[in-house]
Amino acid sequence: MLDSGFNMKLGDFGLARLMDHELGPQTTGLAGTLGYLAPEYVLTGKASKESDVYSFGVVALEIASGRKAMDSVDPNSDLGLVQWVWGLLGKGELLLGVDPRLKKDFDSKQVECLMMVGLWCAHPDRSLRPSIRQALQVLKFEAAVPNLPMKMPVPMYYYTEPDAPEVSSGSGGGSITYTSIDLVR
Repeated sequence: MLDSGFNMKLGDFGLARLMDHELGPQTTGLAGTLGYLAPEYVLTGKASKESDVYSFGVVALEIASGRKAMDSVDPNSDLGLVQWVWGLLGKGELLLGVDPRLKKDFDSKQVECLMMVGLWCAHPDRSLRPSIRQALQVLKFEAAVPNLPMKMPVPMYYYTEPDAPEVSSGSGGGSITYTSIDLVR
């Protein structure tokens, strides 16, 4: 994507990976730009459609907010863009996250939809992310905006020990189960 001065503003947003095509889609090296990488991709090193959707969500939030994925909104905080926007949603102040350079000259319904789709795509639980087709249907107002939790779910990963026979044969490996929880303060 180019701006009015033909300067590149959006290109590959961090999903590059090294692959051994003999092994199929198994990732051989973790690559990408911090802030755009889905939590499960960082943990496992395996890219997927869901990790691509996560990155799309971060880009949607960047477009709406005018902020970079890893820019600290508050100098006293280390919240990334997704966490910051989710916090605004929880306070009922989502539109306070809109790029101030727009000077309130925007369609609030469209921008709110973009931000909600961005959060939906960047959901910490990959099983709750939409497909790109579903996200586009919402962005085109062909489907309802999703209901999201007011607090950002916290990802929890559990490492399950492999079965003994698999370990002894050397072919086993653990599995990771993903669970979302909502912390109460």
